[in-house]
Amino acid sequence: MTDEAQLISEVSFKAIRSSGAGGQHVNKVATKIELSFNILDSLALNEEEKKRLITKLKPRLTKNQVLLLQCGESRSQHKNKALVVSRFLHIIQAGLKQSKPRKATKIPKSAIKKRLKSKRVVSERKANRRKPKIE
Repeated sequence: MTDEAQLISEVSFKAIRSSGAGGQHVNKVATKIELSFNILDSLALNEEEKKRLITKLKPRLTKNQVLLLQCGESRSQHKNKALVVSRFLHIIQAGLKQSKPRKATKIPKSAIKKRLKSKRVVSERKANRRKPKIE
């Protein structure tokens, strides 16, 4: 895992006015925090990690490969900053996590027999519901 302190140092924050409850307080104080992180310019990530993040976080990135996150949940700018930083670190960790390659396995014969037996039981049950053939 990359160094979290170095990642946070590469992040830029911007305070903007938040919407929602707060009355006049909302109109005069910028409590919503916007975090932006440019993946391509990052020194904390190597080229392989950058490629992995770009592919995994593609829907969340801008055209310039910048990750933008906003947090306006709290009326406090400090709480919002802490929330958006923790969310950012979680997203980066999840993006850098390598998934294990799937190993193809053979279906056990017992499972196949069990499935075919259950199909036969259902088929017989439905056959018993039909009217008998009178010749």
